[in-house]
Amino acid sequence: MEDFWQNHFNVFAGKAAVRWYIPSYERDVIRKNALGNFRDLLLGTAQHPAMLFYLDNFESVAPNAQAANARPGQLQRLVQEGGLTPRVREQMKRQQGLTDAEIDQRIARIKTGAQNQQNRAKRGLNENYARELMELHTMGVDSGYSQKDIVEVARAFTGWTIADPRGYRRIAADEIKGTEGQRLARLQRMPGVPDNIESGQFYFNERWHDNGPKTILGQKVDEGGIKDGLKVIDILVKSPATAKFIARKLCVKFVNDNPDEAIVNRVAAAFSRSNGDIRTTLRAIFTDKEFFAPENYRAKIKTPFELAVSAIRTIGADTTASPAVVAMLNKLGEVPYGYQAPTGYPDTAEDWVNTGALLERLNFTMALAANQIPGTRVDLKRFDAPDKAAVLNKAIAVVLDNDISPATRATLLKQVEQPLPEVKAPPEVDDEAGEPVTRRPAGQRGGQNRQARLLAPTGNPEVFKVVSLVLGTPEFQRQ
Repeated sequence: MEDFWQNHFNVFAGKAAVRWYIPSYERDVIRKNALGNFRDLLLGTAQHPAMLFYLDNFESVAPNAQAANARPGQLQRLVQEGGLTPRVREQMKRQQGLTDAEIDQRIARIKTGAQNQQNRAKRGLNENYARELMELHTMGVDSGYSQKDIVEVARAFTGWTIADPRGYRRIAADEIKGTEGQRLARLQRMPGVPDNIESGQFYFNERWHDNGPKTILGQKVDEGGIKDGLKVIDILVKSPATAKFIARKLCVKFVNDNPDEAIVNRVAAAFSRSNGDIRTTLRAIFTDKEFFAPENYRAKIKTPFELAVSAIRTIGADTTASPAVVAMLNKLGEVPYGYQAPTGYPDTAEDWVNTGALLERLNFTMALAANQIPGTRVDLKRFDAPDKAAVLNKAIAVVLDNDISPATRATLLKQVEQPLPEVKAPPEVDDEAGEPVTRRPAGQRGGQNRQARLLAPTGNPEVFKVVSLVLGTPEFQRQ
């Protein structure tokens, strides 16, 4: 379920600061709420910096933001008009008891505020999160909302942002200690950010929020402040379209790639009756007659990530999840948080099953069984036997629990007599950006020619050949 929700609420590790927010995103939002209530999960993603940064809502500002309309004070006007004359500076020192340093600090804050105001003017209203919230997270495409609804939802989420999203304030404070560092840290803080908010935390900026009335899906939203966004979440969670959209995706995950409309409706009803309780919704799937129908038994093909994890577990391998493992996952096509589009990785056979993909799966099982992946080790002594046929029988019993068709067994008997091709090392993934280096132009640091390191094969060649072939069978490719 964590894997399911991570793709449903996808964020991309390769987008700037998102990579630093992902550990908290997975631990504190996805894993925490994977079997809880959908509203809590939805709200958690909406307020987490990973999602706010990925879909740019942390920069979404109402066109009529209060800070932009604030009347400038006397000192602000003087700064805007060209600065302070020595005479005015001396007058301020006498009348207000200020030092030159304190006046300079005020001027610096005014200039920083002016720059922030210009940035807000450039940002304006951002519709990215509002669109994906309705299309991908809740109601689904073509479910009755309009472009006007998207704009209204975007207005409701203005001010949902991140304190010091890229860590500049913390860097300034760390690099320059003492009073000067504290002063720079204050200048990096955006207007309206409370003093007790740490860099990288969610907060609601009232000054950026559009407090005007909104109409979303025919319902009036005029709660004011952060409650506007909370009201939108309630509206979307209670929508029948959301219940059906979530039900369909769960049925695709657990039943088959094209679930019957009847089971989707029954699961959607359970979602609605339970106010989005995920356990209740799953129970409706796992107790439904369609879930146990013969045609749905092992109807799902494993995604590349599922294939890799199940292969490691099935043969009892130990892994450190090293960069080499990640590189192999990248070549298979599914590195966690490596999908750039907000849809997340697909979950149907047509997206994963083709000749090239199946070859890469076999390459992975070969490298795994032969102990070629650094940081991943397996002892295959339990598969030892006097001859190839006996080794094959042991592998079929352990890996497939003897659930194998006569045609597959016959094919394996032929394949064990053939030499296995050499496994080529895949391109390494970038250890800083969290994305494959093949996405970078050649010639840049971490360019296209860098390969992940694979070890020389170890163990009994006949044993690891048989085990890798069994891991590559159609039966093992199915859930």
